[in-house]
Amino acid sequence: MSEHFSERDLQQEVSELETRSATAARLFDIRRIIGGLFVLYGVIVTIAGVVASDADIDKAEGVNINLWTGLGMLILGLLFLLWLKLRPTAPPPPAAVPGDREE
Repeated sequence: MSEHFSERDLQQEVSELETRSATAARLFDIRRIIGGLFVLYGVIVTIAGVVASDADIDKAEGVNINLWTGLGMLILGLLFLLWLKLRPTAPPPPAAVPGDREE
């Protein structure tokens, strides 16, 4: 009942696993995570700045610090996502399978 795999079957399975791994690596690119979190927190802090009371603004010496910080976080997060869009993670080079030549 032992299964015997040929070298070609093993190479195909390894190549499929490498492809899945590369896809997972692109999905969990750190730029996507950091950019998404900065955008999310930027929206929250910007909303807190927009609805800030006069007492909150007076505590910060007349500067709406939540609004400015939120806008800065939004810009930074969008820059990270733009960077991800303009320079995506390079896919790994295709591995040549021995004995798999096109002629």
